[in-house]
Amino acid sequence: MSIRVEHLRKRFGSFQAVDDVSFEVESGSLVALLGPSGSGKSTILRILAGLESPDSGSVWFDGEEATHVHARSRAIGFVFQHYALFRHLTVAENVGFGLLVRNVDPKTRAERTEQLLELVGLGGLGGRYPSQLSGGQRQRVALARALAPEPRLLLLDEPFGAVDAKVREELRQWLRRLHDEVGVTSIFVTHDQDEAFSVSDRVLIINHGKLEQSGTPAEILDEPRTEFVARFVGDVNVFTAQMDKGIAKVGALQTPAQSGPSDGQVQLVVRSYDLKFFREDPGVATVERVVPLGDRVRVHATLDGAGSLVAQFPRRSSLLRGIEAGARIQVEVTYARTYPLESGRNSAP
Repeated sequence: MSIRVEHLRKRFGSFQAVDDVSFEVESGSLVALLGPSGSGKSTILRILAGLESPDSGSVWFDGEEATHVHARSRAIGFVFQHYALFRHLTVAENVGFGLLVRNVDPKTRAERTEQLLELVGLGGLGGRYPSQLSGGQRQRVALARALAPEPRLLLLDEPFGAVDAKVREELRQWLRRLHDEVGVTSIFVTHDQDEAFSVSDRVLIINHGKLEQSGTPAEILDEPRTEFVARFVGDVNVFTAQMDKGIAKVGALQTPAQSGPSDGQVQLVVRSYDLKFFREDPGVATVERVVPLGDRVRVHATLDGAGSLVAQFPRRSSLLRGIEAGARIQVEVTYARTYPLESGRNSAP
C-alpha cells in the first residue's frame, strides 16, 4: 500500500506536535521516522493508524483519502514498544486474537497462527505464555499478532526500545529479513540512528513537529540539508567559524568548506570520520584521550583557540601512529559543511 501525507498539523493545547508535515511512502517499502524524543514521530504514526485525528491535512492510502476512516477499517497492524500482549493468553492465542475478533474459523485461524510462528522463528512455542518468553521473543509474538490479519500497512512504535542492546541488534536484522519476505509497507518510529539506517529503505527526520529531511540513509548522512540534520545524525564537531572566500577559519585551523555559505560567520560542521590527525610539532591541537571502541578508535583532542575536537579511525589505521595523550597533532579536514549562523547564537555548544 502506498501512502501520501499532505500538510498534517496536530496541536495538543499550546503544544504543536505536528507542524505542516508532508511525505510519500512507496508501496512495499520500509521507512523510519527518526528524531529526538518529543519531536512528533509517534503522533504522526498514530494519525496514520487512525488513533489520532489531525487538526488539518490529509492522509491517502493507495490514492484514496483515509483521513477520517475509522482505525478498524484501515487494515493496519500496530506494534507497540512494550509488546501489549495478553498475559492470560498463550502465545498462539495472542497471535490469533485479531483473527478471532474477525470471526475467522478455528481451522483457518490455527493454520495462520502456526504459519506466522514459524515465520518469526517461534515454531513449537505456541503453548507458552508471554511470561515464559524472553523480551526478544515477546516482541516477535507482537509482530506476528500484527501480521496475522494480513494488514496492508504495518506500523511500529519504538519496537525494540524495551530490549537490551544485543537483542535489539538481532531484532533489527530479523525485521529487515522479515520485511523482505512478507513485503508489507512498514513504517517504524525510532530515536536510534543505527536502527534507522541499518533497517530502512528511507528515513524521515522529524524535529519540533516538522519534517527536516527525507532520503535514503546514504543521502541523510552525506547530504544533510539543515544544520539540525548534520548535528543529529552521526558524530559531529560543530564550531562557529569565519568564512573568507570558501575558507573556514576556526582557532588555529583553516580548511576549505565543500558546501554552504562561503563568506561571513557560519556554523562549521565536520563529521568525526571526515578528519585526519598527524603527529606533528608544533601542530594545531593536543590529543587528550584515545578510546578503543571495538573495531574503531575515538580520539579526543583540543583545537588551539577553538575547543574540543573528536575524530574516529579504524582500529588498525596508520593515522593512529604516534597518536597518544599529550601529543601535538596537525589536523586535516577531508569534508566540511557550513550553515548560516542561527540568530542570537555566537558560539557553538
